[in-house]
Amino acid sequence: MARIMCGVDQCSHNKTGVCYSNFVSIEGSSAKEDCDTSCSSFLDKASYSELTSNIMSGGSACDCLGCKVETCKHNDDYKCNLDNIKVEGANVNYYSETSCYSFEPQ
Repeated sequence: MARIMCGVDQCSHNKTGVCYSNFVSIEGSSAKEDCDTSCSSFLDKASYSELTSNIMSGGSACDCLGCKVETCKHNDDYKCNLDNIKVEGANVNYYSETSCYSFEPQ
């Protein structure tokens, strides 16, 4: 299974529901729930439409997941210790409108 499942249709890294960024970082240092988190790697497809065909020289999905959400129980020294996560956001224009649906408070 892919490391990062992406439900953010407007993200240029999203290729058929899987993230193809070379690195993803989840933000929200004092989050209390998933809506307090965000994927800072979001890039608007309107501006960066060709990105998924140019990244990850091996053509594979992203498997490098950083986490700056200090209040998430899956944060292990600023890396996510889950096998995979789900990022969501509807009608997104900015990274702050995305959320990590895998967030769980400590």
